[in-house]
Amino acid sequence: MSRYLVLSLFLITPFALAATDTAPASDHDLAYSLGASLGERLRQEVPGLQLDALVEGLRQAYLGQPSQLDKARMQAILQQHDEQANHAAEQAEVAKLQAVETRFMANERARAGVHELPEGVLYSELKSGDGAQPKPGGRVQVRYTGKLPDGSVFDQNQQPQWFSLDSVIEGWQVALPHMKAGATWRLVIPSAQAYGAEGAGDLIAPYTPLVFEIELLAVGD
Repeated sequence: MSRYLVLSLFLITPFALAATDTAPASDHDLAYSLGASLGERLRQEVPGLQLDALVEGLRQAYLGQPSQLDKARMQAILQQHDEQANHAAEQAEVAKLQAVETRFMANERARAGVHELPEGVLYSELKSGDGAQPKPGGRVQVRYTGKLPDGSVFDQNQQPQWFSLDSVIEGWQVALPHMKAGATWRLVIPSAQAYGAEGAGDLIAPYTPLVFEIELLAVGD
């Protein structure tokens, strides 16, 4: 969609509610309304602009007069501004996601029966086991269900499945060597020990902690 069409749609919205029998707009009122709408949008999107320079650039461009800056310089400035704005928006989104994760982990840490392992991995024992414990880098046979913080299932395998601990996420590598065969644990894994800042495609968003219920069936070399 072109910028001009976006602007026209932006302007239509507030004035569409006006009575249909109002007098036709004068040239002054039309120009003022366009300026006011543009000014409101710029105030929200680009605070701190030098208004004198803004008006001068608008006037010269509208009248077809020579610009104070050449086109290449203006294009570079606008591109730099867009990059900075995009970076700021990304950082704000990261901060929001990290705050959500921090609250979730704090709530989980406060649950009864929850213990904390290195790297912030949380566990609660749903069923004890008395078998062997996995060795780091060893093989484990498990059944598991993986959930997102909202409780939706993103992965599960109820058939016995063998894994090498070297091939699974770091949170599993931290937790499973503490389990004994026959045990079932509920794990809450911080995003840093799961899929981190990158996430996992459309399935797991960045900075998402994961919840697993894991039954350790057997241990191999």
